[in-house]
Amino acid sequence: MNRAKLTRIALAFIITAILVVPTAWTQTAALQKTQINFPTRSAASWPMFVAKEGGYYQKYGYDVDLSFGSGAVGVATITSGDGIMTNSSMEQALQASSRDPGALVAVGSSLNKGLFALMAGKSIGSIEDLKGKRFAVSTVGDAPYNYTLALLAKSKLTARDVQWVTVGTDATARAVALTTGRADATLLTAPQYFKVEEQGYKVLAKLADYNDIYASTVYLLTKKAVTANPKLPEILIKAHAEAIKRIQEDKAFAVKSYMKYDMSATQADAERIYDLTANLFEKIPYVQGAAVNATMTQAAGQTATQIKAFDLRTFADNKTIDRLVKEGFFEKLFGSNIKSEEDKKSKLALR
Repeated sequence: MNRAKLTRIALAFIITAILVVPTAWTQTAALQKTQINFPTRSAASWPMFVAKEGGYYQKYGYDVDLSFGSGAVGVATITSGDGIMTNSSMEQALQASSRDPGALVAVGSSLNKGLFALMAGKSIGSIEDLKGKRFAVSTVGDAPYNYTLALLAKSKLTARDVQWVTVGTDATARAVALTTGRADATLLTAPQYFKVEEQGYKVLAKLADYNDIYASTVYLLTKKAVTANPKLPEILIKAHAEAIKRIQEDKAFAVKSYMKYDMSATQADAERIYDLTANLFEKIPYVQGAAVNATMTQAAGQTATQIKAFDLRTFADNKTIDRLVKEGFFEKLFGSNIKSEEDKKSKLALR
């Protein structure tokens, strides 16, 4: 074989290698590294867990590091530019947005109900019996505190009728406060309330049983990030919608993904959470007007004054979801039966 022919063969091999072999490598290399904050190890964060483990962030061009941080950590993550999104509680999002109007925007909401249980000591028989008792909260004014006020109000109790014990961090610390006798009652998420219930403590009320009490989460972004990348809301909404579909259709994968990020949960815990939560996720994730209004009503003290003076028109932007509905994204993902839900949720959206 002459040298010219060998050269042509070698060249053809090199070109083929460049065009074909490194496809997966070039896709991986193109991924943009970033963070997404999840503020609670609970079902509320499940779409983030599955979007990461199922490859849906990667599908839309992001190599996401899921970082845990409760309270104000999520807002700090996105305002510093270290992350692109926090799955914020509605309360936290409204508080942060009212402090810096125009800086933040909620572009979707995957959950409006939460697995919270009002847990109390063995000698307490009802919510009315909590009058004068010690109640553990992470921080006065945070989301679980406001949910607690809404539950207390059902029995005509107010914030002044209980003694607030602040313990910081998350539901685990609140559970410890209850089981060590530092507090007489607290509000817990699953699976923490499962474990406390197994020890003989009483469930006085479950948040999900009340249609007028919302425990909403929102996809919170900075407007600066959206200006820099106008496709960002669409990318995140699509990735999480695909994750929600996977959750609802693949219990085994959903449970496995959950346990990776909540290592305190047993297999039985995760399966029980799944059975209680899987159908609560919003397939058409509009930020709902009723959820925003209920959150504002549930807010208390100085926080309430600040939030209620806030112009909600700067808070949420449902236009990306409107467009995805019009383009048929959700219908293609979930099937034609989703049309009625699209119509229903569109009417509930904050406008």
